[in-house]
Amino acid sequence: MAKTLPQSAQVVIVGGGIIGCSVAYHLAKLGINDVVLLERKQLTSGTTWHAAGLVPTLRATYSMSMLAKYSADLYESLEAETGQAAGFVRNGSLSVATDVERLAELKRGASMAKVAGIPCNVIEPDQAQELWPLLNIDDVIGAVHLPMDGMTSPVDVTQALAAGARQGGVQIFENTKVTDMQLEHGRVAGVVTEHGEISAEYVVNCAGMWAREFGKQAGVDIPLHAAEHFYVVTEPISGLDNGLPTLRDPGGYCYFKEDTGKLLVGMFEPNAKPWGMNGIPETFCFDELPEDFDHLAPYLEAAMHRVPQMAETGLQVFFNGPESFTPDDRYHLGEAPECRNYFVAAGFNSVGIQSAGGVGKMLASWIKHGHPPQDLWDVDIRRNLPFQSNQAYLYDRTTESLGLLFETHFPFKQYKTARGVRRSVLHDKLAAMGAVFGVESGWERANWFANEGQAADYRYSYGRQNWFANNAAEHEAVRTRVGVIDQSSFSKYQVDGPDAETFLNRVCSNNVAVPVGKIVYTQWLNERGGIEADVTVTRVAEQRFLIVSGVACQTRDMAWLQRQRAADEMVVITDVTSAYAVVTVMGPRSRDTLVKLSRADLSHGGFPFATSREIDVHYAKVRASRITYVGELGWELYIPTEYAPSVFEAIIEAGTEFGIKPYGYHTMNSLRIEKSYRHWGHDITDEDTALEAGLGFASDFDKPGGFIGREALLAQKALAPLTKRLVALRFHDSEPLCYHEEPIIADGEIAGRVTSAMFGHTVGATIAMGYVENPEGVSKEWLDKARFEIEVECERFEVTASLRPFYDPTNERIKI
Repeated sequence: MAKTLPQSAQVVIVGGGIIGCSVAYHLAKLGINDVVLLERKQLTSGTTWHAAGLVPTLRATYSMSMLAKYSADLYESLEAETGQAAGFVRNGSLSVATDVERLAELKRGASMAKVAGIPCNVIEPDQAQELWPLLNIDDVIGAVHLPMDGMTSPVDVTQALAAGARQGGVQIFENTKVTDMQLEHGRVAGVVTEHGEISAEYVVNCAGMWAREFGKQAGVDIPLHAAEHFYVVTEPISGLDNGLPTLRDPGGYCYFKEDTGKLLVGMFEPNAKPWGMNGIPETFCFDELPEDFDHLAPYLEAAMHRVPQMAETGLQVFFNGPESFTPDDRYHLGEAPECRNYFVAAGFNSVGIQSAGGVGKMLASWIKHGHPPQDLWDVDIRRNLPFQSNQAYLYDRTTESLGLLFETHFPFKQYKTARGVRRSVLHDKLAAMGAVFGVESGWERANWFANEGQAADYRYSYGRQNWFANNAAEHEAVRTRVGVIDQSSFSKYQVDGPDAETFLNRVCSNNVAVPVGKIVYTQWLNERGGIEADVTVTRVAEQRFLIVSGVACQTRDMAWLQRQRAADEMVVITDVTSAYAVVTVMGPRSRDTLVKLSRADLSHGGFPFATSREIDVHYAKVRASRITYVGELGWELYIPTEYAPSVFEAIIEAGTEFGIKPYGYHTMNSLRIEKSYRHWGHDITDEDTALEAGLGFASDFDKPGGFIGREALLAQKALAPLTKRLVALRFHDSEPLCYHEEPIIADGEIAGRVTSAMFGHTVGATIAMGYVENPEGVSKEWLDKARFEIEVECERFEVTASLRPFYDPTNERIKI
């Protein structure tokens, strides 16, 4: 290890587990070798050392799978490169299903594996037993085998990464605690250690379960909490084959890893035990936590059921060690929104070993080039909100989050713990109408409405869930009559000042130099033409604009806006999300409903589409914006929160004669997908250009001053035809349901993957959206000529692909 602490470094990494060492290794690979890694005690002494060392390659999404796949490939090559053994072997993995829903999940994963190029075989129970002879298959109905999955020694692979980093010029200091941060003008300036100060251009927080507390020193929120994580190691088992695949029995919340003739059996129990509520002991280093056999007993019984030989075998080790978990079971990665050049890689939810290689590569590239190298929204730290660092919230959620790793990951599945954080003023009224709530960014939102006498809760399935008919009725009401939805959770920002127009016209691809009262649909692009945000901008006064964005983008959007503002621009940016409730009235009878409550001219001529103005509705003055996310005539009403309940009541009463019906966010989704309206984070991200997404119409290439990303789009235009485009796909068969990440096949070859999908009740079949690629160009002619299919649960279904929406492609419905 290095001996003399330098006074400065380009990058300081805090934390010497596998994550920190991987970041250091990859920075050196990119030629950034003025790097110092600081570890409070010894490398791996936090949680890395006691990890099980599993390296699966298939994750829940394509992006995360590609990072895990890279990790496995890297670990396989490290010894030859560095001379340090990493202990990596490709023993494969085997996951068993004991019910049809779990088997459906495994099959959907096997289909997605094809997009990622990961070998994955769906096999019968007897084939699973051939791979794992001690396996009890009495209740097993199917399994998947991933032959390229592996396992490694966490300590050895970390030391190999550290060796590679040192060979690249990185300095590593153990027993060097960072005690404080140095900041200047909202960005990193250095760190203070117990042995001296180091000035730095970048700091990377890889502090594991200490990351949340360390983040506070820079004013950075990092929501994570440690939990006790258990495994046992058996005595030697006769007949246990060397090199068995890692066995996962998610229904029993356990996994099995062969370990020199013994079994390491780990658990992801649904009633987890948070740890460290009163802080982590200063002396913590390779520490173990107390045993708790009573807590683990039910899961040991499940393990003995799956591998009966365990019942006749003693336990050699009962291990309990802490690992950090996040509120949504996804780790935190990227530049913190609160502080420039402060990067985070922490909160790995027991997937740190499999993720470390890919994470190190991503973060090193992000630091070098100033932007993420691919879509990383799944794990981007900007998805979080400040309340999520609340310790009580984290404690309660952690009791659930550990076990969720082995739960069936049903579509639309909702968290049970730490609920009710953010509630609209209309929450109780919606509940009285039968609302079944889901949670998004802490908001309790009505996802669907139960009928009288119907249980107001979810019955999950990969097929049609218990709210399918409710969704159909809500969908039909909006298409044919009138519906009302509470959209208060949508993020809202106000931009004021003499330079507001100039500022926003640079940030927005479309032209916002419009008359007061005009709504502009636009994107915020990065220099590569990728989509950073998808918003509407309303000019509400000469020097004031209202921006509306998605619920999950609140932190990200505000950080993006603040960082685009020049130092000399006279602009004030304010988050006004909590100031206004939003009641949206949509459908062909929406005008008939609202004219009963307002004397304003709501005719098409008097109140055209994409117009916004203040009007009286019932007893309140509200901002009415004629816009739509469902493809029908309608208005979004922005109401000061205290007036919203009375306005909502009046709308329900006025709409009764027209068959008004409240609708939820599942119905909003099915309606918007029929219209091919994009959803940021699913259908459009920072790696998809506006042209590829079919949103070129929302960019004004001729406006004075241009906009961020203009040159990249013009360069892409010059290379026409586009070889990647977002398309809509309609199933010919009305039975299949798909959701995301399913392979899209063109003429027998994988051409892309689904970004979002929902059953379209108006068109009578599932509608999907997704990007497809064709080296000769994605044109209407090619789409019409090629035979398209989508694979769902390893079965292919024919679909029709289109660049236009399948519902109202000419927008006649919104112009009435």
